Amino acid sequence: MYKQSFTFILLALLISLPAQAKIKIAVLDFELNDITSLPNTKEEQKRTATFKPLLEQALSNTGAYELVPVDTKAYSKANGGFGYLFHFNDLAAQLGQQAGADWIIVGQHSKPSFLFSYLMVHLIPVQPKYKSSNYEIKLKGNHEKVSQHAVNALSKKITEGLVQANTPSNTH
Repeated sequence: MYKQSFTFILLALLISLPAQAKIKIAVLDFELNDITSLPNTKEEQKRTATFKPLLEQALSNTGAYELVPVDTKAYSKANGGFGYLFHFNDLAAQLGQQAGADWIIVGQHSKPSFLFSYLMVHLIPVQPKYKSSNYEIKLKGNHEKVSQHAVNALSKKITEGLVQANTPSNTH
């Protein structure tokens, strides 16, 4: 009950911000890190491709964010290969800044087993006065409903992290 009330208050605070004060967020495509014995099947690649639009929709539904697209050529130029931007927050931040975002989300779908997987994201500020945050959600199963529930939980964690990051005591 407390957690629901807290989330409602956080969302109400974010929604009450003036329209011009919306936080600008760029979300990159999730990369599939499939280390099972039958990796990178077409079905799992398709599933992984759904996480970005699902997350963008969940964030958009709060009314507190402006989603900013990242230029495909700029992304290709910045990305040195699999996991590169996931591991180098400073380069991801530069890419987000080029896109005009305040924050950039870099994600991976890690699949160590056929029974479960993880959505892992780095929420990275483009300005160094804020700290980056890492979030992880465990998915048990591979049904569409499981994916939607995991993305909604991830969106809630991101929202809470952004509210906390924008609290005056948490800036440098």
